Amino acid sequence: MKEKITGILLMLLVFASSSLQAEVIDRVAAFVDNEAITLSELEESFKKNAAVEPGITRSEALNTIINRTLLLREAKKLRMEARDEETLLREYIDLKVRAFIRIRESDIEAFYKKNNKEFKGLKLGEVKEKIETYLREKKVNQSLRHHIESLKAGSQIKILYEP
Repeated sequence: MKEKITGILLMLLVFASSSLQAEVIDRVAAFVDNEAITLSELEESFKKNAAVEPGITRSEALNTIINRTLLLREAKKLRMEARDEETLLREYIDLKVRAFIRIRESDIEAFYKKNNKEFKGLKLGEVKEKIETYLREKKVNQSLRHHIESLKAGSQIKILYEP
């Protein structure tokens, strides 16, 4: 019995000493509530975004990750599912933001009159759909910014990354 206890104690001692020799694999760049964003995630996001938008900073890339984290968390709260995160984000934005955007005919006409020179003689009927799309996307972006700000206000966000 004494030998069994000694053996168990030796195993515990070996296990304890091996866990004490842990090394730092990654650093935390930020927390969104209790969810960590690692420095390696930030670097990966920065590289992807820099390929599309060359002037982006690491701080902007981190803000993008924070925004995505908040939106994805909200989509999951609604029990939304999709084949990938991009699709899930699009579906969430469609449901919570885009569905409430309406473009009035008068807004289209006012935009056309104000920017008539840009249309190089094209009639309103020829560019109406493009104007409507532009105005809708502009309103979606504004509404999405407000939505994200309200999500941030209801969350604890701690940024540890210093450029």
